[in-house]
Amino acid sequence: MSGGFLSDGPADAAGTVLLAHGAGAPMDSASMEAVAQALAAADFRVVRFEFGYMASRRTAAGRKPPPRAETLMPEYRDAVDALGVAGPLVIGGKSMGGRVASMVADELHESGRICGLICLGYPFHPPARPNQLRTKHLAALATPTLICQGTRDQFGTREEVESYALSDRIELLWLEDGDHDLRPRKTISGFTVADHLKTVAEAAAAWFVRIRA
Repeated sequence: MSGGFLSDGPADAAGTVLLAHGAGAPMDSASMEAVAQALAAADFRVVRFEFGYMASRRTAAGRKPPPRAETLMPEYRDAVDALGVAGPLVIGGKSMGGRVASMVADELHESGRICGLICLGYPFHPPARPNQLRTKHLAALATPTLICQGTRDQFGTREEVESYALSDRIELLWLEDGDHDLRPRKTISGFTVADHLKTVAEAAAAWFVRIRA
């Protein structure tokens, strides 16, 4: 990781959620801000961080392309170390950030450092390339996981995802007509992105209680 953290929600919350950004937008993007505010309203402490390639875009070093997700695993571990949370910790992120979190989740869960994983718009495959699956490690995932996915996400629609062999530790929350940013078309679905984020936050709060029971 690089740089500092952004924190929202009560400092004495029952649980902390550590979130990484997606491949193309920083930790303070409008979508990340909206997610953080929604989860904070559900009484989570929400902490965001940036991978080094994204943080470098704020400096004279300029724009760097996102590296392979596997190469970001050490940075996610470093973020958990730097955060140093004593209470219950959930890791996760948006798109690529959630994917990287899912790749380090089991080792952190087995050691008792985290209690769960939450992914917002998991990139099950690249757009228009449904055969290039990023699901192999999800089949045996042992960490309690909540994946919040729009039904028309081009990185994995409901019809596609329901055909995958996923661990029974994974719960899927489907958001009607949501795209990769969980945004629905209101004229078609009747929902707004605020509606969907409220649903995500409420579902995450209920899921957190279940995994802590």
